[in-house]
Amino acid sequence: MAWPRLSQRGPLLSRFSHHHVVVFLLTFFSYSLLHASRKTFSNVKVSISKQWTPSAENTSYELPEEIWSSNYLFPSAEEATLFLGTLDTIFLFSYAVGLFISGIVGDRLNLRWVLSFGMCSSAVVVFVFGTLTEWLRLYSTALYCCLWIANGLLQSTGWPCVVAVMGNWFGKAGRGVIFGLWSACASVGNILGACLASSVLQYGYEYAFLVTAAVQFAGGIIIFFGLLVSPEEIGLPGIEVEANPEEDSHRPLMSGADSEDEYEPNYSIQEGSTHQAAQAKAISFQQACCLPGVIPYSLAYACLKLVNYSFFFWLPFYLSNNFGWKEAEADKLSIWYDVGGIIGGTLQGFISDVLQKRSPVLALSLLLAIGSLVGYSHSPNDKSINVLLMTITGFFIGGPSNMISSAISADLGRQELVQGSSEALATVTGIVDGTGSIGAAVGQYLVSLIQDHLGWMWVFYFFILMGPDGIGFQSPPVIFP
Repeated sequence: MAWPRLSQRGPLLSRFSHHHVVVFLLTFFSYSLLHASRKTFSNVKVSISKQWTPSAENTSYELPEEIWSSNYLFPSAEEATLFLGTLDTIFLFSYAVGLFISGIVGDRLNLRWVLSFGMCSSAVVVFVFGTLTEWLRLYSTALYCCLWIANGLLQSTGWPCVVAVMGNWFGKAGRGVIFGLWSACASVGNILGACLASSVLQYGYEYAFLVTAAVQFAGGIIIFFGLLVSPEEIGLPGIEVEANPEEDSHRPLMSGADSEDEYEPNYSIQEGSTHQAAQAKAISFQQACCLPGVIPYSLAYACLKLVNYSFFFWLPFYLSNNFGWKEAEADKLSIWYDVGGIIGGTLQGFISDVLQKRSPVLALSLLLAIGSLVGYSHSPNDKSINVLLMTITGFFIGGPSNMISSAISADLGRQELVQGSSEALATVTGIVDGTGSIGAAVGQYLVSLIQDHLGWMWVFYFFILMGPDGIGFQSPPVIFP
């Protein structure tokens, strides 16, 4: 039991300098800005769908619809919705591929350069996709697909880099609650994106893209000049040096043993002293996949991210389409799902720190998620009740998703089998999040397909089926028993 060890964490905050605070905030808001630009697309889907379908027809003459609408891309709103789902799928597939690549690149190049480049270049692509094409009245499905593929690849530089930087600065002690709070960056980005989009949507959806792209580009510049990727850059000791001999900060909460003495790893990917390990080359993609827990948690995250990102991409559209609420109002109400995710990730991270085990916390949350999904699928046309059920659903879906993508990824990338080397962290994070994004990519197309043919209730049945599937993957004997 971990209660005695909890008392040893009193000096935890005293070990953090103002540099830790700056790194926390810079990485937090850098990824928030990336998510805000993604959220903008989901927040303006109704406006885009209307823009891409015929909006004015003269019934006095039998003329083609194209004459009455220069913005004509699809003959009906249903086909436009299906294409929007296809764009989500394209983005997530390219994002998933990019994550596998970005993790490897991040372990070999300066993390600050990679992150700053990804933020600035992605902002340019978002501007061209949503703003420039509308200003020039340039409507092309092929162009939209190419731009969104590029955006997915560029945005994929974000998560592996920020998790690796956080892993360089924060050790295992308190990692659950620290990363649980920090992983709220995605939800904060969703809230920021929804607020920015709804504030300028009355002027046209192109201005929603313009605002978020401009803010993201500015954030990339700040990251380039202000982010410190590791304590060693300014002469501070790394977390390897700070590690307590009685509680190694690099060993994740993964051992099946109840005490330190019972844990004896029988092999190591990188051998040698701590100094040698810190200078060792980055491990290969295959070696990272073979680390205990990486594949099971990646598969679990694929199921969970499918559901979480379906809410991310489709919740405002669902509220507007199913209940007839105004688009700007639906954008603001969808924020409460992210609020639930923020609370869930932080609270569940704290509980897992206290228990020194993460899998039981995740398993219980995913089981309770079934009830929350059933309840939300039967939500009446009442905004107060809908918000309450939405927040509860975010707590049990978004919370575990945040834990796996942040705290657990850091645990896996800094386990003792790689001698605590940060050279594995970005690669492992890319594998976990990349696999999750593949699942999410498949899910987005299925959501649009199921909704178009069977209705929203069957979409929720699909969520209920997929969400708890993560329990079976994330609880092998070697992982967080």
